Amino acid sequence: MTLKTSDLCDACEAALPCALPLRGWGRRRSFAGNIRTLRVYEDIALMRDLVSERGQGQVLVIDGGGSLARALFGDVMAALAARNGWAGLVIHGAIRDGVEIDQMDVGVKALATVPKRGERTGAGEVDVPVTFGGLTFHPGRRVVADEDGVILLPEGITEADIEVADALAATAAYAAGIDTRK
Repeated sequence: MTLKTSDLCDACEAALPCALPLRGWGRRRSFAGNIRTLRVYEDIALMRDLVSERGQGQVLVIDGGGSLARALFGDVMAALAARNGWAGLVIHGAIRDGVEIDQMDVGVKALATVPKRGERTGAGEVDVPVTFGGLTFHPGRRVVADEDGVILLPEGITEADIEVADALAATAAYAAGIDTRK
């Protein structure tokens, strides 16, 4: 992915940033895809089921309630996600095995790491709207992530649909001290 979240936000007012300090893990520091969602609390069973499915370049957005007590994702699940073609995961919660995940071909955004694994009861909901960081993530919408953060694109829009050239030119002009506002 060559487009940056900051450029996409500059070029598209309707591109909305997630207002959480998410950290990145995995070799894919930038990723984008259509959203699948999961709402769980300190439980990994449904997440395992989803990453075991063919990801087809999708991004799994997990609302874990922001809990930092138990990890919702680790190296075993990261290997499954990479093998099954998931573009990445955005997790409102914690992961574990960060060093190992950094060596894998997957992108992960999460709040932090914690060594304790989540429960395996199967409690939770799949493919429902989830809300965190000031955004509501709907299944099928498009999400883009990089080192600057995570953004949600308007319905029916992909990053390829957003023309960033004018925004880049305006930024360059501003840096050069040229006022382009009209």
